[in-house]
Amino acid sequence: MSHNAFTGLVDLASAALGGQALLTSDDFFAEMSNLLLTSEPVFKPDLFTPNGKWMDGWESRRRRVPGHDWCILALGVPGQISGVDIDTAHFMGNHPPYASLDACNAPDGTTPEQLRDEVKWTQILGQSPLQRGSHNYFGVPKGQTWTHLRLNIYPDGGVARLRAYGTPQPAAVSGTTDLASALNGGRVSACSDMFFGDANNLLLPERAETMGGGWESRRRRGDGHDWTVVELGVPGVVDHIELDTNHFNGNFPDRCSLEGIYWPKAPVVGLLASPDWAEIMPQTRMVAHARRTFQIAAEQPFTHVRLNVFPCGGVSRMRVHGEAVDQGFSEVGLAKLNALQGAELEAHFLRCCGAIRWAQRMAQAAPFASMAALQGTAADLWWHLDETDWRQAFTHHPPIGGDVAELRKKFAATASLSENEQAGVAGAHESTLTELASENAAYLAKYGYTFIICATGKTAGQMLTALKARKDNAAEYELRIAAGEQAKITRLRLEKLL
Repeated sequence: MSHNAFTGLVDLASAALGGQALLTSDDFFAEMSNLLLTSEPVFKPDLFTPNGKWMDGWESRRRRVPGHDWCILALGVPGQISGVDIDTAHFMGNHPPYASLDACNAPDGTTPEQLRDEVKWTQILGQSPLQRGSHNYFGVPKGQTWTHLRLNIYPDGGVARLRAYGTPQPAAVSGTTDLASALNGGRVSACSDMFFGDANNLLLPERAETMGGGWESRRRRGDGHDWTVVELGVPGVVDHIELDTNHFNGNFPDRCSLEGIYWPKAPVVGLLASPDWAEIMPQTRMVAHARRTFQIAAEQPFTHVRLNVFPCGGVSRMRVHGEAVDQGFSEVGLAKLNALQGAELEAHFLRCCGAIRWAQRMAQAAPFASMAALQGTAADLWWHLDETDWRQAFTHHPPIGGDVAELRKKFAATASLSENEQAGVAGAHESTLTELASENAAYLAKYGYTFIICATGKTAGQMLTALKARKDNAAEYELRIAAGEQAKITRLRLEKLL
């Protein structure tokens, strides 16, 4: 699939997913099944058939009577459609001037004739102009799950490909299955690079016919590695995984690893930033053009997996086999927190961070499906606050190197959670403590709040060095640095809270 406006969504109509062309008013020049091919359309100038010029697409004859042509298609997997591409590649003097799309949700076993004559269709794209020889992208209203499409062209002509980009919504999945399969609703949430091959190819049901049918990143010249994050179609406990480098010979990854996380409906940015990913499979050497199975001893379910390739390269397919679960799991301490409500729950969160609006919004966001969801929500809500909230949270921190005994009463609510955060000060030299207190006083006078640093594991000397490095920052920049340190502190306190 080429780069387009709907990258990251699944082509629900693709023949690779089982999409089928069922019935058409006319396909005299080129067969309707071509519409759903995964390959890019090609043009062969010297190739003809008994009916005329060979074309890589669906093409009806020239209409000499009233009406228009149409084609009914079955999606490979039911889903919500976000947008379509009506591709008229290579159709220049014979493309349709206009097209529209209808959709329906029909039960299994509905015949093509019933779809034509009896089923109620809903228009999802009104008559829209098409450009010749090009992609024609259109957004469509989301909200309903569809099983079939009807492409209407006015009055006749040729269309090379129809792509229906969206989110799979299959029937309920249970038992042991491929949790990541696109047929079960699996889809790619994010990917570091898919220059040569779309990462959603990893989740297709059949083995790829060529190297172009897999996921492949460009050659990585610098540090780091490539990765792709997959939202599983259904949460589950992983039993074994299958990685297939079919057709990748001189360009397969040197090593692969797999991580997982349980965070239902996780926002993508928060998911990528989360430190709560758990190792499913450690870095493992890969081999060329081979399908390999790895046994996994996972004890908890996951909603997402992240496939890492080191440093880059191509993988054809990934299967994540496991037992589907229809509800979350209870982590130690989280069930007790989720049982709290209202003011009592807010009070617990205030012990972790002194911003009142943050604590209120955290209480409103409860219950939390997992520790990853709790921590991710905490970070997301924190960065949606403003300067007033951040400064309010800062007031709940004693000055670094200050007289902790004198401030204990003022900060009694957070004392049990913060008692070890400044442990690095306890054994410091007197001169270091004196300078630390002096520098903090100057910092407070300049910025209006005490110096905030996640002090866990740091010595007094390290904290003093950090304070000196930050004391000349511009006020707006320093505020963001301090807010980031507060976020680290809050994360640690949430862990202690449970």
